[in-house]
Amino acid sequence: MKETFKEINFPPTYKYSSDSEFIPLEFYENTFPIAKSIDLLLGYFSSNAIKVLSKSLAEFIFNGGRMRIITNHVYSLLDYENLILDPKLEDEDKMINIFQDLSEIEKNLSPEGLHFFDCLKYLLKLEKLQILPVKFNDVDLAHCKTMILYDGNDYIATEGSINFTLSALLKNSESFQVDTPWNGEVSVRRIEEAKANFERIFSKSHPEYNYIDKNKIEVVINSIGRDKDIQDLLDDSLKLENTGYSEKIKRLLKRKENRFHEKIQAFLNTPRFPFPQGPRKYQKDAYNEWVKKDYSGVFAMATGTGKTITSLNCLLQEYKKTKTYNAIILVPSIALLNQWEEEVSEFNFKNVLKVGGGNNWEKDLANYVSNVSWGIKKDLIIISTYGSFVTDRFQKYFRKIQEDYLLIADEAHNMGASQIKRLLPNINVESRIGLSATPKRIYDPEGTVAIDAFFNDTPPYTYSFSMERALEEERLTEYKYFPKIVELQNEELEKYIDISKKLLRYFDFEKGKFKNDPIVEKLLLIRKNIIHKAHNKINCFKGIVTELEKSNKLKYAFTYVPEGFVYDEGGDGERMLNHFMRAAIEIKPNLKINSYTAEDDDLKGILTGFSEGKIDMVFAMKMLDEGVDVPRAEVGVFCSSTGNPRQFIQRRGRLLRKHEDKAFATIYDMVVVPSLSDNNVETYRMERSQVKAELQRVAYFSSLSMNFYDTRDELALICSKYELNIDQIINEL
Repeated sequence: MKETFKEINFPPTYKYSSDSEFIPLEFYENTFPIAKSIDLLLGYFSSNAIKVLSKSLAEFIFNGGRMRIITNHVYSLLDYENLILDPKLEDEDKMINIFQDLSEIEKNLSPEGLHFFDCLKYLLKLEKLQILPVKFNDVDLAHCKTMILYDGNDYIATEGSINFTLSALLKNSESFQVDTPWNGEVSVRRIEEAKANFERIFSKSHPEYNYIDKNKIEVVINSIGRDKDIQDLLDDSLKLENTGYSEKIKRLLKRKENRFHEKIQAFLNTPRFPFPQGPRKYQKDAYNEWVKKDYSGVFAMATGTGKTITSLNCLLQEYKKTKTYNAIILVPSIALLNQWEEEVSEFNFKNVLKVGGGNNWEKDLANYVSNVSWGIKKDLIIISTYGSFVTDRFQKYFRKIQEDYLLIADEAHNMGASQIKRLLPNINVESRIGLSATPKRIYDPEGTVAIDAFFNDTPPYTYSFSMERALEEERLTEYKYFPKIVELQNEELEKYIDISKKLLRYFDFEKGKFKNDPIVEKLLLIRKNIIHKAHNKINCFKGIVTELEKSNKLKYAFTYVPEGFVYDEGGDGERMLNHFMRAAIEIKPNLKINSYTAEDDDLKGILTGFSEGKIDMVFAMKMLDEGVDVPRAEVGVFCSSTGNPRQFIQRRGRLLRKHEDKAFATIYDMVVVPSLSDNNVETYRMERSQVKAELQRVAYFSSLSMNFYDTRDELALICSKYELNIDQIINEL
């Protein structure tokens, strides 16, 4: 398939004419699919010409080509009404979808009707099609007929009797000469002169041309009695079938149709970026930085900024170099396994093998590995859960093929977990990308060191995209943040203080943290469990539900609840999840709710029902912590806080994804404190240090919220008790 003008078999004389072996239509069909830009200085323009060239125009448009047209002021009624008078789009989203598919562009350019003009209007909006009507000396018709085409390397130009009309392409006697830069100095000068002249006219600085208003455009409805040239322009009665065409044109159109359908088949099987505008600048930057770092690094990007697309674009750019792709994508959950499969499909990577979630993958992988051993290599993307990846069953196959693979680790902090960490020295993939909003493993410095070593990266990492930047660039939804102070009850407080006193002997007041001792972990876990299951959380939750009900916002809401059980005085236990779900129903009996846990069936169906408004509130524990894309979520109620900043960051990410019907998100966050009225002198300094650590998370998130000053008021009492300043905490961060 030809990619440059130099590869085209031009006529020996570089002249095209209707009465020769090399007809003008052949020039258009050969050059337009290759061209990056086309400038036409014409006597007449008719959109009917685009219809007959629809297949070549579709390729030109799909390749991102730009066309500028300078024409006379005479237009057909349809072209005037649709392209000059009212070029507004009715449904831009539909056009975006059309322009992602080569065959759809051709289909919508070909027939009569609205969609044909919608395609041209869309190009006008993108400034990939610009039409400039002119008058020569404000009296005469402009009869200059020049084309200038550029393929990314060379410009070529034509001069002769050409109009971009249906008659000119198919019926009239037309001819023109082609100048190319490889045909000598005279041709080079002609091309440069044609380019300079076109730019003077198009920039409206040529003294011989007048640039006219819409109301001065002459609209020709009927060609009868008009000038012969105008009749050529308006020969709209011509049908686009083969009847009346010369045998030469019929053969050319048939060959073009066959080649186009071959190209469609190749296109359908070729990976490509899923959006017509191509990768965003930051996605290109991430790829370039990754290449500079020798194809290994971490993308520390806020949830909702497109980590998945950014990493798959890296795979795509490498495919463009090598024309092959091999990748393994690691994910922490079945939901993300399926989500990544959809994303990979959007990039048109065809050969995908899912490992995990009950898929029967072993036979296919065994056959693939066997073929590789015989020298038969095929493109493949493996998407695996971390749980399946670490198994001996999977590793015995993957070790034999891994050298040629790009490894993409989603939620890459999981790479530091003990089971995976032990495998890292034996993973010998060719290139690596770690994706995470929170690459560091809190409370696990060894795991963090292992991750950094595997990806050969350290903060601020190969590429970073902070939440502040995401909000500024409107890639995330703005939000209102309401921290809710929850105090421990008397019995809980007594247990909390008792454990705190035991912890005192292990606390380093100079460093503001606990000493490294096994008993510390045990005591902290017991104390954390008291906070985790604080009884007052239920009352706080009921208050939040009541508040949402009054403001008519009790819909599209996520609630994160504590794990475990709560026990009554008789010792009977109930899951905390059920406890909170029942509390919501007590406030609003007809509230449509559902849990989202590992025990629930059809998790995808639950999220679909939630997004469609069939479920008002979804209750989860950890299942929605990582990566799952639910843009419709508008309200988040965080009843469970483990003190791990990563968990909070992941959860807030579920709420901040953009959605066309979401003006902003609302987040309620329960902050458990011992007691605002209790003043235990012994534990005060330790509590102050721990409260400050908790407020760092709260202060940072509130500082970026729409209602920052409201959150300051909410935190005033706790700051006063522990002599903390919220502004100072933010500045320290």
